[in-house]
Amino acid sequence: MPLRLIFMGTPDFAVPTLLELAGRHDIVAVYTRAPKPAGRRGLELTPSPVEREARRLGLPVLTPASLKSGEAQAAFAAHGADAAVVVAYGLILPKPVLDVVPLGCFNLHASLLPRWRGAAPLNRAIMEGDAETGVTVMKMDEGLDTGAMAMVERVPIGPDMTAGELHDALAPLGADLMARAMGALERGGLQFTPQPSEGVVYARKIDKAETRIDWSKSGKAVHDHIRGLSPFPGAWCELDGARVKVLRTTMGEGVGAPGTALDHRLTIACSAGSIRIIQLQKAGGRPMNADEFLRGAPIPAGTVLL
Repeated sequence: MPLRLIFMGTPDFAVPTLLELAGRHDIVAVYTRAPKPAGRRGLELTPSPVEREARRLGLPVLTPASLKSGEAQAAFAAHGADAAVVVAYGLILPKPVLDVVPLGCFNLHASLLPRWRGAAPLNRAIMEGDAETGVTVMKMDEGLDTGAMAMVERVPIGPDMTAGELHDALAPLGADLMARAMGALERGGLQFTPQPSEGVVYARKIDKAETRIDWSKSGKAVHDHIRGLSPFPGAWCELDGARVKVLRTTMGEGVGAPGTALDHRLTIACSAGSIRIIQLQKAGGRPMNADEFLRGAPIPAGTVLL
């Protein structure tokens, strides 16, 4: 018999999971973040990707600012759900919420727990040069991504893979994993393994202050930094006094003073080795491949990027 589920999620990453579950179970409520102001004057309110999809499916949508009040918790309990599924929701679930659904609350986390608990696991895995990552379904407790694990899927991280590409690979994989987990829960066969105490790493939220490219690091570190922040928020440097966002790179050849162009093809020296810029974007402009960019603004060898 299908489960009665509450779905809780906000960004694009959560949409495939909502779609998978909506076709198999009874989604009694969808919780997501409230619409945000958009447009130049912020007069228009833009719903989250999950809200847009939920309304298309005809599902009831709730956007509380918090789940800490007794009123919000009573409303949550009133849905009479068997379980809740959480995918990048954005709000903390207090203990009364975690405890009120009989079968528990289940989170889809974009890492191989316990590595990269926290807000930005996908970006941090690439920025640290990890060779693989994955998605984990865990039963939530009061800790930060500390709950017992139910199912895991692994994926390799290619040497030039960006955070955007990894996001697009993990979203459908996670949707399938959560659907299988809920199927096992429905049959009474979902099993759990406590997270190991070794290997715990936290993926802190990306700070704007760390998005500037530091050419004094090694070529590998610079390359991983750039692809881990692509396409958003984007790593950047200054070229001729203007900010340029670097979206895609590969490892280059040659050595030189950090930040210096080694040729006319945007091979840039780092402290050890170099990287070659493949795609970049001027402030206010559109992303361009390096060849297209260089046709309009040649960058000769010896040019310094700051």
